[in-house]
Order: sequence, then structure tokens, then C-alpha cells
Amino acid sequence: MSSAETSLAHRVPDLGALELLLAVARLGSLGGAARELGITQPAASSRIRSMERQLGVALVDRSPRGSRLTDAGALVTDWARRIVEAAAAFDAGAQALRDRRDSRLRVAASMTIAEYLLPGWLLALRAARPDTAVSLLAGNSAAVAELLLSDDADLGFVEGLTVPTGLDSVVIAHDRLIVVTAPGHPWARRRRPLEASELAVTPLILREKGSGTRQVLDTALGGLARPLIELSSTTAVKAAAVGGAGPAVLSELAVREELTMRRLVSVPVDGVALARDLRAVWPTGHRPVGPARDLLSLTRG
Repeated sequence: MSSAETSLAHRVPDLGALELLLAVARLGSLGGAARELGITQPAASSRIRSMERQLGVALVDRSPRGSRLTDAGALVTDWARRIVEAAAAFDAGAQALRDRRDSRLRVAASMTIAEYLLPGWLLALRAARPDTAVSLLAGNSAAVAELLLSDDADLGFVEGLTVPTGLDSVVIAHDRLIVVTAPGHPWARRRRPLEASELAVTPLILREKGSGTRQVLDTALGGLARPLIELSSTTAVKAAAVGGAGPAVLSELAVREELTMRRLVSVPVDGVALARDLRAVWPTGHRPVGPARDLLSLTRG
């Protein structure tokens, strides 16, 4: 086999294909993903088929009711997100070098905030400060704290119950965790709410240890059963739940569209409070200034 055939460029899908897969995962519709990316649906379908041939696995199940990820597709989507996030960070750094900008802002955010709230805030910041180069690092809440304490980020956003040692914080929004399942799961047909004790002993599709979502759930229930599946992004957890792998607990922000389209069903739970605060955080004694202060004010507007 030649070196060209073994290079990553021939074995890894291009960024456009990965962005399309992420859009399908988020929207549950190939047509919707095509419109969002400004391409035709036949072109989007062809790109997905080409990616499936390249990887040798089926990624998307298509039906008149929409498109959903296969089990393999959910896993590939999780990996794809890391590649796209790395490309976005590369682009932000390259742009800063190209324009020789003096102003820069390094933002670290937990996954739910990075996926569902931060893009709107950054668009508003761009309008207010068009000359600010912004880089985004997304990870779980524990990773955000580490980045701030090691001076690798200027401002962070987390979802956990407590503020990590060495950081100051302010509440910027409120969120609620909800139990969701695919419509075919037995819990979707329950007439009575789940008891907290039943939820605690049920294997769930969960985020990894260190995530704010898992911390809130573990604390609220006084412990969790061994995960059914453990994944490192909200999108991957959601895709697994939509695919019928089992129940999951996710931010209400993350599943609004899936609940509206009935790709997921919310399951009421008695005897447990799953509300949480979303916080901006920064190193103790170093109140945000400049672009970081401006971004913080936009989150509270």
C-alpha cells in the first residue's frame, strides 16, 4: 500500500462532511442539516454516503420521519465534534496571527454551555468587539477549572453544583435536568412518575465523570448505578437516547427540539430536584477585564 493511501487525509473525512454529520445529529434531519450548511439535500445525502463508504460503517438511518444516527454514527459524531472543535481553535489562532491582533480572549466552557448558549454570546461579542480574537476550549466542568487555574483560559463557564477551589463565580443562567427516553422505551408509557430511588438504581446513558450534569445527578440521587453507556459529549448522549439505547438525563436546553419532534419523551420524576445554576468562573482575585468583562456582561443581558 502506498504512503498516499495510508495518510490521514485519505482515511479521515473532510471537515465539511464532519460538520454535516454533526448537523444531522443535532437537527435529526438530513434536509435541515443541508439547509443549515447551505447545500442541497441530494448533495448532503451524497456526502453522507461517501463518508459511510470511506469509513466502512453506516452512520445515518433515513426514514420518512427524519434521519437518526446509527450506534456507530453516534460514536463517530462524538469523535467528529473533537476534530471540528480543534479546527475551530486552529482557525481562531490562525486568524489572530494573520491579522496581528493584540486583543485576544480565551474562553473555556463545559459542553452544554458551549453547544447551546455560548455561540449566541460570541456572536454578540463579535458585533461589539469585532477586533477581538476568541479561542474556545470545550470540556467538562473539571477541565474548565484546570484551564483557568493553569492560566490557559481567561474566562470559563461551568454547570456543576459547587465552585471549584481557587475560582470566583457569578450565576448567569438557570437550567433543569430532565429524564428522557426514546418513544419506544417502557418509561415513555408510564402513567406514574419515576421514583428517585428507581432512577438511582437504573443504568443510564451518562456523561463522563467530571461533567457538571453527572455531578448534579449523582448528588441529587445520592449515588448512581454503573452507567449503561458513558460518553464525553451531550450530543453523543442525546444521539444514543434517540437511538433507543436507554434512558438518559440531559439539560432541558439540549433536548427542546427532540421533545418537540417526539424523537425523545420526557419522563417525570418524583422526589428529586434537578435544577442547577450555570456559572461564569475566573481565578480568585482576578475579576474579568477587557473582552472577558464584555463577554460576561453579554451573558447576563
